[in-house]
Amino acid sequence: MTQKFELGLDTFGDVTFDASGTRLSQAQVLRNVVAEAVLADQVGLDFFGIGEHHREDFAVSAPEVVLAAIAGQTTGIRLGSAVTVLSSDDPVRVFQRFSTLDAVSGGRAEVILGRGSFTESFPLFGLELSDYEKLFEEKLNLFTELLKEAPVTWAGETRGGLTDQRVFPPTESGALTTWIGVGGSPQSVVRAAHYGLPLMLAIIGGSPLAFAPLVELYHRALAQFGKPTKPIGEHSPGYIAGTDAQAREEMWPHYAAMQDRIGRERGWGPVTRERFEHDAGPDGALFVGSPETVARKIAAAAQGLGLSRFDLKYSLGTLAHEKLMTSIELYGTEVAPLVRELLAD
Repeated sequence: MTQKFELGLDTFGDVTFDASGTRLSQAQVLRNVVAEAVLADQVGLDFFGIGEHHREDFAVSAPEVVLAAIAGQTTGIRLGSAVTVLSSDDPVRVFQRFSTLDAVSGGRAEVILGRGSFTESFPLFGLELSDYEKLFEEKLNLFTELLKEAPVTWAGETRGGLTDQRVFPPTESGALTTWIGVGGSPQSVVRAAHYGLPLMLAIIGGSPLAFAPLVELYHRALAQFGKPTKPIGEHSPGYIAGTDAQAREEMWPHYAAMQDRIGRERGWGPVTRERFEHDAGPDGALFVGSPETVARKIAAAAQGLGLSRFDLKYSLGTLAHEKLMTSIELYGTEVAPLVRELLAD
């Protein structure tokens, strides 16, 4: 673990309802995301990540633009994606957008690369889902060359090649912080180790400690590839309120509606309250409850997996902006200090 354990927030810009139950416009949701990030900076959190989607229920399709707006209103918090769907993007443009964000934020940019859990971007950008694996592998290979910030010569099948090509702007530090986001795939873990990139585990179901074998695999693969030790982070959904009961009651209807909406697309059965209560318990992947409950659960995951950072995916379907703001404030002012105290002990 790093000397200072980092605590961050992730959002997909879920389209929410207001206090009267009226659905907000995507434009208003984007403005709310900026306000949420400003609060996260004010309460001392370490990272704010925004996911990329191309659907009606999520407002953010261009995270870097939103992050740039946030950069202009914050001073300390690091800013990044959660995740950038590299398979359906161009690696050169991704690097340029994040190196530009790094410049305007004073060196606070990060990028988390992944394949994403939705596929809408493939037909939107004229790509074939049958090329899913090849697109990610080739584009990640090119992106890691771009990270060297030197002239690049590269050839592949999914885009035009480069010959001794420089890409601008470079970062001032010469190093753009880049993570690989993975679900439960051993192949993805080994790929991250092959390129020597930090690992962000997306743990949205089951027990976080069940991912320990993937962490061990990552460490073994780093050693076999001759790479130094790299940070490991966890991204998991959650919500904080004054008490466990309040947090669960406020989160449940919005979480259930979101899960069922996505589940109908993917052939899942409806989520049950019993399952929700299990996942909100000590062994589940939902970090929901009072500040003390959530802090103890984060500390247990951090110790069990050897984490350097924990990112709470705080946006939960249609749960209102005002409640999300309260959750963010509790996370920064009460959860974060207690987590660090528990880890220090």
